[in-house]
Amino acid sequence: MGHPDTAAARQKKGAQALNLLFGLWAAWWLLAGLDEAVAAENDSYPEQPAWFKQSFLDLREDVAEAAAAGKRVLLYFHQDGCPYCARLIRENFGDPRLADKTRRHFDVIAINIWGDREVTDLEGRETTEKAFARSLGVQYTPTLIFLDEQGRPVARLNGYYPPDKFEIVLDYVAGHHEKEQSLADYYRARTAAKRKARLPRESFFMTPPLRLDKRPPGKHLAVLFEEPGCAACRELHQDHFHRPEVLRALANLDVAQVDPNADTPLVTPDGRRTTMADWARALEVQYLPGWVFFDDQGREVFRTDAWLRPFHLSGVLDYVATGAYRWQPSFQRFLRHRSDVLRSGGVEVDLMK
Repeated sequence: MGHPDTAAARQKKGAQALNLLFGLWAAWWLLAGLDEAVAAENDSYPEQPAWFKQSFLDLREDVAEAAAAGKRVLLYFHQDGCPYCARLIRENFGDPRLADKTRRHFDVIAINIWGDREVTDLEGRETTEKAFARSLGVQYTPTLIFLDEQGRPVARLNGYYPPDKFEIVLDYVAGHHEKEQSLADYYRARTAAKRKARLPRESFFMTPPLRLDKRPPGKHLAVLFEEPGCAACRELHQDHFHRPEVLRALANLDVAQVDPNADTPLVTPDGRRTTMADWARALEVQYLPGWVFFDDQGREVFRTDAWLRPFHLSGVLDYVATGAYRWQPSFQRFLRHRSDVLRSGGVEVDLMK
């Protein structure tokens, strides 16, 4: 008899195939030179609201002017062709009530992550939009950074938040609640009444009790933080986890499910004994569902804490599973060229499908 085609063997073959593919992509990228034309697709991109501040991008002046008007500064990092930026403009700022709340409490300043406009940062240094975004580690668009009256960040959204969750963040920052509690704790207090159902389980989740330090070497760990009653979490189980491209990517990872409100004990990837709730708080997980990824040494290597469609989720999973984050630190560039490779292979790419 031949060797059985076990799940572990299939996962290993899948990982080897992905590593080979991404190795070829890496070589292609190095030869291509990766110039800043990476953000060219801008069809049907909506105009920014007219009430955004027309700033000279001296951020010290912007913070002072906002404070004098009883407001705070909201830095909006975007790029042309970004479907999540379009969704933010259309659905969040397109809601008159949310737009009014944002206008009353914030001066919104748009910064293009590939742009060349001159920026004077909060330390008085002259730089460019793209260099400023890079210095802040912006990996997703939109990224929203809320500044206090001294120019200190009090909240940061790395990606798109749907209107209901976005409004909670607006209330948190506008109400100066950072002086009382973290954004994650504020969010959980605001949404406590929704957490009544049980979390759904998937066959590829690790079996509790979670000993995340006791895993076979060579694989990355994906920790999914989610809670009952979360609409975006339900979407993940009812849609994303039924997509072949997502399931293929997940097959190359160990996947653990963690409820950030539970007192369930676990052992973290670096060997600490704690509870799910305390670990989520220590990691400052603020969006659900959120993913935090670790290498086989227990080190965090990447995370997502915003709403993602299946195409982008599978891209994140591949980015980690193949180790591409080690040689391509810009997830945006990785994702763009991943799309190009798929298209060149005859695969239809629909970012929001």
